Amino acid sequence: MIWDWIQKQLLGMKWLEQAVGAGLRAVGVDTASRWGASAQFFVYDVIKISILLCVLIYIVSYIQSFFPPERSKRLIGHFHGIGANFAAALLGTVTPFCSCSSIPLFIGFTSAGLPLGVTFSFLISSPMVDLGSLMLLTGVFGSKVAILYVAIGLLVAVVGGTLIERLHMEDEVEAFIRNASASALEEAQMTTKERLSYAKEQVQGTFRKVFPYILIGVGIGAVIHNWIPQDWIETILGNRNPFGVVLAVLVGIPIYADIFGTIPIAEALLYKGVPLGTILSFMMAVTTLSVPSLILLRKAVRPKLLAVFLMICMVGIMLVGYGFNAIEFLI
Repeated sequence: MIWDWIQKQLLGMKWLEQAVGAGLRAVGVDTASRWGASAQFFVYDVIKISILLCVLIYIVSYIQSFFPPERSKRLIGHFHGIGANFAAALLGTVTPFCSCSSIPLFIGFTSAGLPLGVTFSFLISSPMVDLGSLMLLTGVFGSKVAILYVAIGLLVAVVGGTLIERLHMEDEVEAFIRNASASALEEAQMTTKERLSYAKEQVQGTFRKVFPYILIGVGIGAVIHNWIPQDWIETILGNRNPFGVVLAVLVGIPIYADIFGTIPIAEALLYKGVPLGTILSFMMAVTTLSVPSLILLRKAVRPKLLAVFLMICMVGIMLVGYGFNAIEFLI
């Protein structure tokens, strides 16, 4: 009962949904109508995600302050083989929240001489899986789904990086990165006050950058939730369409957002009866393979390696989607 309360009231903030509905009805809005229900969904989700976003960024940024790039590089350097890939994937869970901000760290790790497959494990994991996603997904889908999502996301990152390592594509990294000498930056020990200040700055900077995407994502979610017939959604993305997962991935790639922007869309799709695996595939594609991040990555790697990275991630995400759809009845 305590865990149920944490999921629904603390993370899911069902009390907030009821309060928003009561407030709208108090000013004459009929929350049973489409427009009223859309307004309730929009206000509730914007407030809920904004609160969770700020709290989670603050916590994760404080943890991240213990892992500056040089220290992270040394930590990964202690591992070898698949263990290094796993360490890099785990490190990705406490680093930036979107793929575009992960790429500069990927470039730094590559320049520092870390194996290419290891740096790609980090690059896949960083936007796809983080501590914030674990907490948010718990609030929306429950703890089982959240833990499975994180575990499988880490697996995709480890397997993807390992495959790239086995292909020996080091020559496909742009020359200016291969020839760069990693500067040995001195690590200044931060005090607790400085760490708290750093976390606060990260909250302010990240929130300003992410908030427009939250508004867009919640807006799309409100439209799906209240205006698009369920039969349409099920026909396109439901079990009746064997290519629903493929379509979800292809639709997700052009969208630039992080997991905070995709959560309201995923929530609306779940309400409309879309299979869980299809929803998670969409989320993974948006967070990992957005077009802006691929354009930025192209500056660091050549087209052949970029195409391999894209193909490995797409196939891995699709397998995750079909796998989740197959076992959804067990969750």
